[in-house]
Amino acid sequence: FITGCGLSFGCLLARQLDLRGLRVLAACLTEQGAEQLRKQTATGCRWRSWTSPRQSVSTATKWVKECVGDRGTTHIFCLCTSLCDFVKILDVNLLGVIDMTLSLLTLGRKRRGYVANISSTMGQLALFGGGYCMFKYCVEPFLDSLRRELSYFGVKLAMVEPSYFLTNMIQGEVCNGTVQASWDHASPEIQELYDDNFLTSDLLKPLWAGNLSLVTDCMEDALTTCHPHTRYSAGWDARFFYLPMSYLPGFLVDLMMYWGYSGPAKAL
Repeated sequence: FITGCGLSFGCLLARQLDLRGLRVLAACLTEQGAEQLRKQTATGCRWRSWTSPRQSVSTATKWVKECVGDRGTTHIFCLCTSLCDFVKILDVNLLGVIDMTLSLLTLGRKRRGYVANISSTMGQLALFGGGYCMFKYCVEPFLDSLRRELSYFGVKLAMVEPSYFLTNMIQGEVCNGTVQASWDHASPEIQELYDDNFLTSDLLKPLWAGNLSLVTDCMEDALTTCHPHTRYSAGWDARFFYLPMSYLPGFLVDLMMYWGYSGPAKAL
């Protein structure tokens, strides 16, 4: 069972597992995403779309139980990724992930199955975007503690931590001018502190990677291998830059940020 199949990672993973002959239950946020997946997968992949992620958890759980019956599910993958405000991030991408994962654990225990959730390198290292990093940090200890609890029942749980990847969501956010809209709604005081040049600074334009298979290959391994890793670092920068950087003293990370990026216009 895979959530977030209307997005790049979830959609690509569903197609990847479908090609391997696995029976995939795909949950899409939009009808458009479900239609796209319908055209790209074989009959072994079943899909369903919902308009509200949080409110659809119980409906999704019921649908999965109807599809698998008493057999249980061997693989559960919950996609959590967003660039929204604090309330929406916590409600959908933190509480939603927790709710969905816990709702499907009964099915996972029946088959001693696999659970895989996607977090981020920002769950280890908060460089920017307080709300985004905050929910990534919260997801990680939840999954760590859950993995240890589930190990007593033979359930394997893995966490995938990608770096920066140019997904459809990121491209959509840029096209829709979300950053600009947030700037337009900021108070005059904030706009004066940062000025318009901050929107075009390198801080808001990290080096996005385009090869999404680096992430979905980690997901596939987490869901199909007998002994999955507890954590997967997706992307060379995640392995050799961000992860080592997370072990550095805080003041060194601060200095690297100060030297590497331009600050606000009114910075001291």
